[in-house]
Amino acid sequence: MPDTATPAAQDKLPEVHFDTATDMILMARRNMTQDNWDYICGAAESETSLRRNRLSLDCLAFRPRVCRDVSSIDTATDLLGHRLRIPVTLAPMGGLERFTRGGGLDVDNAAARFGSINFISTVTEPSLEEIAANSPHPKCFQIYIRGDNDWLRALCRRIVKAGYPLVTLTVDSAFYGNRERLNPAQLALRRVTARDWQKKITWDTVKLIQDEIGDTPLLLKGIMTAEDAALCLEHKVNGVYISNHGGRQLDHVLGCIDMLPEIVKAVDGKVPVMVDGGFTRGTDIVKAIALGARAVGIGRLQAWALGAGGTAGVIRCLELLEKEITTTMGLLGVTALDQLGPSCLTRAMPVALPHEHSAFPHLPGGRIL
Repeated sequence: MPDTATPAAQDKLPEVHFDTATDMILMARRNMTQDNWDYICGAAESETSLRRNRLSLDCLAFRPRVCRDVSSIDTATDLLGHRLRIPVTLAPMGGLERFTRGGGLDVDNAAARFGSINFISTVTEPSLEEIAANSPHPKCFQIYIRGDNDWLRALCRRIVKAGYPLVTLTVDSAFYGNRERLNPAQLALRRVTARDWQKKITWDTVKLIQDEIGDTPLLLKGIMTAEDAALCLEHKVNGVYISNHGGRQLDHVLGCIDMLPEIVKAVDGKVPVMVDGGFTRGTDIVKAIALGARAVGIGRLQAWALGAGGTAGVIRCLELLEKEITTTMGLLGVTALDQLGPSCLTRAMPVALPHEHSAFPHLPGGRIL
């Protein structure tokens, strides 16, 4: 575990030395225990959903245009009124303290320094109040239900009091996915009895949260069908977040980017659409934006970056994504994200078998176990 500090935004960070994402993953593997490595890399049952996340991205090819002035490229966007330097957010992840001693504070510092938004999980440390007070930059608190309605009301009041400008409710975790790659110590995670409250989520739960947080925008994370996206609009949700939990919940669903077109169509521009699930390269991000996503969340990639170098590692990871996004946009012949569209893409056959590291073919043996 890297012994990183959690500096304020103006403090000097320790240097990290990786020039590519491949180097970053190798460094993370050296720093992580097998327990933590399996926790972040594994998924449910046959890991088909995890692999489909990558397969669906690899089945999209670009249609570049040429003879266009691409000497100045703008990668910025906004999410519900908050500026993003690139269309990438740090997805909510439980147990960030597994990877650095600073946990959620290290990720918060990285988001603040780079210009992203971090989604703070209910089940990461330190407390939501400590992370909120750590820096003034916009961040989003993600809710898992771990108690009755009184518990939820009290949590919402804490979120509002702490000043979070965005809230996300995760809705795809009624049961804990059967993650067979986990070792015995982690299998105990299945026996967290408070998780049973997640099974009781209904649209009434959404209304309760909305009533408690007032004008604070609410996103729903875990949407995987056009039908549920339409219900989000009906229930006045402010943002739709497509996710299959990185393949860690229900196995044998489609890849998240495969669901993006139908959900974007159902939403019809009324609220922003986010997506995560297998996104590890700048090319992946550009594909999602071309199909109508406003922003893309990174989960495993975030954990590898954190494990590789703490705050500095996450910043360096975002810088590499920025470079890849800029290069991809320039080679496509576009200079701003709003110039991307479905015409930039076509279907294609993949050239490699998908897995969690298949976007990094130069790893030893093509994959680190």
